[in-house]
Amino acid sequence: MLRKPVPPFTLVASAAVKHHNGGPTRRQLMGAIAALPLAYGLPASADDATPIKIAQSIALTGPLGELGQALHQGAQACFAFINSKGGVNGRLIELTAVDDGYDVKRALANVSGFIEDRSNFALFNCFGTPMVEAMLPQVIETGIPFLAPFSGALSVRPKNIRNVFNIRASYAEEAEQLVQHLATLGVKRLGIVYQNNSFGKEVFNATQAALSRHKMDATAVATVENNSSDAAAAANKIAISDPEAVLVGLAGKPTIDFAHAVRLERRGMPMYALSIMGAAATVKAMGVDAIGMTVSQIVPLPGNMSRPVVRDFQMAWKAAKVAAEPSHLALEGYINARVFVEGLRRAGKNPTRSSFIDSMWSLKHFDLGGFAVSFNEEGLNASHFVELTLVARDGRFIR
Repeated sequence: MLRKPVPPFTLVASAAVKHHNGGPTRRQLMGAIAALPLAYGLPASADDATPIKIAQSIALTGPLGELGQALHQGAQACFAFINSKGGVNGRLIELTAVDDGYDVKRALANVSGFIEDRSNFALFNCFGTPMVEAMLPQVIETGIPFLAPFSGALSVRPKNIRNVFNIRASYAEEAEQLVQHLATLGVKRLGIVYQNNSFGKEVFNATQAALSRHKMDATAVATVENNSSDAAAAANKIAISDPEAVLVGLAGKPTIDFAHAVRLERRGMPMYALSIMGAAATVKAMGVDAIGMTVSQIVPLPGNMSRPVVRDFQMAWKAAKVAAEPSHLALEGYINARVFVEGLRRAGKNPTRSSFIDSMWSLKHFDLGGFAVSFNEEGLNASHFVELTLVARDGRFIR
């Protein structure tokens, strides 16, 4: 039976929804294909086409597991939506995600396996600055396309490398927005706390540079380990330095534990954080300690229905029947998937890695509907979108 036609979905992608135990029939696939815009140039049947396989090493458990889950669910929702309509140029997309628990050794093992399996077309949205830094040598050596590393670090933006495509705004851009905002408020004394790994050090360096530009001083600098065992000590060090506000370069559990500890030390101290901490689950776990926190975001509010890309995301999210609430991280995963799909669409029915890389570099001023990307130069991110949000009393992000 043919599927009921649906409204065109602007450059949707599909994902790792492998059709085991009674997948779509040939008639269902043909009906779905018929419902797509003619611009996709799809064949009459997708039966003969093999799937495009992409692979992702991501933290689905561990201290940042909730962040990784949201990111992955957003991408899967997008891929599932387009798979249900026949895929891209008649090809379905299968996304294989393997948990690395935010552990470098596990991530390296995952990526080595992905690369050895020649059926994997590309790496997609692998998670975390330390992990991405460690896997880049293999990526560069093999030339496998690597789309949307989940990091804002400059260290994962290699120059003169054509097969790595960063999308999200950099930590430096986020730090600049936060510090600039503080400067307009007249803040001069800022405490800084950051995670004791390469991600945190990138945030610290970016914040220091922004402070220097705005003639502001750091009253104290503290670090927190990934397991957050020293979060209370870091909070004490920041509090006794008597800053006017504290910039938080933490993610996952360290954010939660530091926030609880610093609120005990200084109940009313304003906190400013980068997008990496902004998982809905993190904010929920922080409870009342999150209220009033300012967080920079690198994608729009997931409830801002005035943006077409958000409306498309919400449609795919509902279709996927995800139990979790839509979040910034889920929207980011969705956007990354959309960008992958557009590159794949431009590469044609039988894409090679080389043709896909060329098609990605052809994306200039590509607007998904209120969120634009442009791949202009190796080593630069394709998006520069940054906006500041506030955690409201009900735990939602507002502008």
